[in-house]
Amino acid sequence: MINRKKLPDAEFEVMNEIWNNASPITTNVLMKKLGKQKEWKVQTLISMLNRLIKKGFLHSEKNGKERTYVPLVKKEDYLKYETENFIKRYHENSIVNLVNTLYSNKKLKEQDIDELSTLLKEWRD
Repeated sequence: MINRKKLPDAEFEVMNEIWNNASPITTNVLMKKLGKQKEWKVQTLISMLNRLIKKGFLHSEKNGKERTYVPLVKKEDYLKYETENFIKRYHENSIVNLVNTLYSNKKLKEQDIDELSTLLKEWRD
């Protein structure tokens, strides 16, 4: 990953929209998808896109009157980074602590136990 920084929620929403659409994506398309929903003005979106460029998450090019954006960081890479950081910060870098937190006072379903068991066996091999 180019830049290991946690994205603020609004910037993550922009990146998520970019990741979930065909690349390259234009400012107009992003505005149609996020502008009304988030009640953002065009300048707000452009400011976030410029911050994402500076952080190394996006590449931008001007094509005529329209600006296009291409992700430089894969969604999977960013989610992996965020998840690892979360487990390290809040759960002492322990998956067991994470699972205990999620399921304390709750009963795991048999299917969940089977899936976890299969996953652990795969990781071991």
